[in-house]
Amino acid sequence: MTGAPVEALARVPLFADLDPKELESIAAQMKDRTFQPGDAVTEEGGGATFGAFFVIEEGDALVTVAGEERRQLHAGDHFGEVALLAETERTATVIALTELRCWALSAWNFRPIVDENPELARKLQQAMARLIS
Repeated sequence: MTGAPVEALARVPLFADLDPKELESIAAQMKDRTFQPGDAVTEEGGGATFGAFFVIEEGDALVTVAGEERRQLHAGDHFGEVALLAETERTATVIALTELRCWALSAWNFRPIVDENPELARKLQQAMARLIS
């Protein structure tokens, strides 16, 4: 399969204002990634490496900050939007609890979409502002 299902992205609050064509352009750049139990998908303080943003297709993961458990993630959940948009260090560690199948979007695949579509960039900026307020 090429790219993530558009329906998976449509459920992500960050992408709520995007139209179907915009969602398709992002979904087409996502890659299917599988992690084994115990694998660190992201590490707090680490750079926004290959897959900056993830949508969980199947499995469970644990989020920790400063070594403290914060929450569990399940199918349909997502993480990594701050690192994707701000191109900053990771704010949390995410560890696979079970086999974890995700759709991953790297910053280097995402950036050209945003650069070529100012309207999409504006929508994402507004959505991020709503999420952090």
